[in-house]
Amino acid sequence: MSAPSTIVACPACNGLNRVPDARLAEAPKCGKCGAALFAAHPLALGLDNFRAHVERASLPILVDFWAPWCGPCRMMAPQFEAAAAQLEPQLRLGKIDTQSETVLGQRFGIRSIPTLVLFREGRELARQAGAMGTADIVRWTRQYL
Repeated sequence: MSAPSTIVACPACNGLNRVPDARLAEAPKCGKCGAALFAAHPLALGLDNFRAHVERASLPILVDFWAPWCGPCRMMAPQFEAAAAQLEPQLRLGKIDTQSETVLGQRFGIRSIPTLVLFREGRELARQAGAMGTADIVRWTRQYL
C-alpha cells in the first residue's frame, strides 16, 4: 500500500506533481521545471492555468474573485496574502481578476466582489462574499478542510 499523496500543480509551469502528504511541508519542487511548488503567495489564475490548479490538482484551492477597481478587494489583498503564509501547504490560494477574466467570473456566477470560493478537485466546497481579515480567512477556510 502506498503512502497517501496529493496532486499539486506547479505555479511556474502548471505541471502536475504527486507529492506524498508527509512531504508537503518539506518545500517540494516541481519534477518538470524544478520550481518551488509553494511560495506562500496567492497565484494569479486565468483561463490558461485554471484547469491545472482547480480542476486537475487534488490540493484544495481558495480563490479570491476580485477586480482592480474594487476598494474592498484592494483592502483585503494584503490580508489574503498573509493568509497564504498560514494556509500553505495544506491548500493553495489563488486570485482571479474578474475584470480581465470575465469568463471565469460568469462561469461561477460571481455577483459581488470580493468573493472567496474554496475548491477541491474542481468542486466548489464553500463560498463567502465580502472582505475579511487574515484571521477570518484562515478560520473560515480551515472549517472546510
